[in-house]
Amino acid sequence: MIAIGVLGAGTMGSGIAQVAAQAGHIVYLVDVNESAIEKAKANLESILSRLVEKNKLSSEEYLQITNRIKYSSDILSFQTCGLVIEAIIEKIDVKHKVFEQLEGIVSKDCMLASNTSSLSIASIGSVLEKSDRIIGIHFFNPAPLMPLVEIIPAVQTSNETLETAKKLITSWKKTACICKDTPGFIVNRVARPFYGEALRIYEEGIADFATIDWAMTKIGGFRMGPFTLMDYIGNDVNYAVTESVFAAFYYDPRFKPSFTQKRHAEAGFLGRKSGRGYYNYTDGVEFPKAIENFELGQQIFDRIIVMLINEAYDALFLNVASKEDIDLAMTNGVNYPKGLLNWADELGLEWVLSKLENLFNEYGEDRYRPNPLLKRKVKEMKLA
Repeated sequence: MIAIGVLGAGTMGSGIAQVAAQAGHIVYLVDVNESAIEKAKANLESILSRLVEKNKLSSEEYLQITNRIKYSSDILSFQTCGLVIEAIIEKIDVKHKVFEQLEGIVSKDCMLASNTSSLSIASIGSVLEKSDRIIGIHFFNPAPLMPLVEIIPAVQTSNETLETAKKLITSWKKTACICKDTPGFIVNRVARPFYGEALRIYEEGIADFATIDWAMTKIGGFRMGPFTLMDYIGNDVNYAVTESVFAAFYYDPRFKPSFTQKRHAEAGFLGRKSGRGYYNYTDGVEFPKAIENFELGQQIFDRIIVMLINEAYDALFLNVASKEDIDLAMTNGVNYPKGLLNWADELGLEWVLSKLENLFNEYGEDRYRPNPLLKRKVKEMKLA
């Protein structure tokens, strides 16, 4: 069984290390910041101790797993690894330096992976002499609990690297989805309207945060409404991903960021982690009550769901991933109640197209343009 290297001891890196160690691998968790290493060690031991308390791990398994994780601030620790996964800051110049360094340390057979959520895998791998070893392996937070992992081959990636990575991730009892190296991959691309259209509905004065969240949970069946979820993720993080995807798609209006979210991030209203976001999380402060108007709620849900479906169809149209993997990614990566493409069939493609065309005609904005594949399918159904 190969040794696994994880670079970056933040929440994501620590989570990936836990997953690999629980799967039986020796894991080298490396961070240049020694205090980050100490914090990661304490957190991981605490998490695993709680699993013992809940009878999900035995004391013996706890010892085996903790003994497999080797903590270090020295990147040379990766010399014997068969796979190194980078989970550091989302800055391409920093990643370039790191991957150049890594290639000088690991063996020629070692796979090099990035856990990036939005940067180009091809660009990350461009600094490598043996660039066919590069691959995107994108986990979702928290990595030990979330079943989905997006596997992203770059144009340089060899079939052997892809197949080996997929087999490895599957052996870790994760759901592996293969997707094209395009901005946002599957989940962060397809999910943009869940946030963006909710913000737009708020900005138009149609409903407040609490009412939009109520509509999406009560009527849509989502586990969290968009504003609750953005507060959970962090408005700074969510806004940065939106801005990154928007720029990467050459400023396509479908991905246009919101000034409301930008202003919240600028004000330090980051969500739960700062104590205030779209909601105030201070002890004793009551959450605002939603206007539980089912007609209004249905309008909100209808508008957001057709935008999500349109984005899922665009991903399918441009061969980002298969229909099965797109639906699997959304149910396993962000816990959507149903896969969007199957949901579209349930709602009726003609109904979905009609709603989108009405929005496009009303606003005249490209963000509402219906996807060609959706239009074709509706046309085919009418001719059948």
